Amino acid sequence: MVEEEISRRYPEGKMRCPVHLSSGQESIPAAFALSIKKDDFAVSTHRGHAHYLSKGGNLNAMIAEIYGKSTGCSKGKGGSMHLIDRNVNFMGTSAIVGNSIPVGVGLALSIKLKDTDQISCIFLGDGAVEEGVFYESVNFAAVRKLPVIFICENNLYSVYSPLSVRQPKGRSIAKMVEGMGIEMSIGNDSDILSNQKLMEKAVSNVRSGDGPHFLEFPTYRWREHCGHNFDNDIGYRSQEEFLEWQAKDPLSLLEKKLSKDSIDLSKKLLSIKESIDSEVLAAFEFAEASPFPDQLEAYEGVYAEEETQ
Repeated sequence: MVEEEISRRYPEGKMRCPVHLSSGQESIPAAFALSIKKDDFAVSTHRGHAHYLSKGGNLNAMIAEIYGKSTGCSKGKGGSMHLIDRNVNFMGTSAIVGNSIPVGVGLALSIKLKDTDQISCIFLGDGAVEEGVFYESVNFAAVRKLPVIFICENNLYSVYSPLSVRQPKGRSIAKMVEGMGIEMSIGNDSDILSNQKLMEKAVSNVRSGDGPHFLEFPTYRWREHCGHNFDNDIGYRSQEEFLEWQAKDPLSLLEKKLSKDSIDLSKKLLSIKESIDSEVLAAFEFAEASPFPDQLEAYEGVYAEEETQ
């Protein structure tokens, strides 16, 4: 509902940063939200709205950030692709593919050094496994037996390029990672409850000291790679493929099942939707009413190495 409201309002021209929406991929962060603790760490990608919210990130601060306002979670300087909420140990998203992976592994190392009952969770896409830093990070995590979970959302495309032009035919990403010495599990593309159980088991194993775990979830984004529109007309994927994935959307299937099983539950779902809708609208009102940062704040909280002559 958050993503669809962003999509609806984006043409107004008030959100001046690019947005990578999670519509269609929500079931994975939903399962994640029910499996981890507040003090566990998490890092994410350019498509990180759902991950930020599933970790408990402040909705008002996220929308304000997308509007470039001073009340945003990055003080209006980061936009959609640079979200952070240290109150819930959501340690940031990054616009650079694969860039947050070593950060998440570093957080896992800090957990091991401090011997705390935490885990580090790293969201990544199928395109990130084509970056060298992914293999370095997986290897280091395996060697040091770090408390880290790699959560791969395989939505089949890197921008407009399908897996078939990027990776060898027949490759299983999860099985490839398993060959590097890490336990792996592969999720279901349409069953959110089985994915929740898979996520909970992986979290439990990692927390108990079994070492890193790699989870691969087949999924599909509904909207364009970057932006608020649908893009099935430009040729890199077909309308038929889109409709096939839409028909097995985990959230829609679960809602139909729950509504069919119980009339009372159907009413409760409607009540939940109305409550969420109010919360979402309030967040946009907050963002609209918030001030832009003062020009003097431009260099506050921004760090760079000083050049020396």
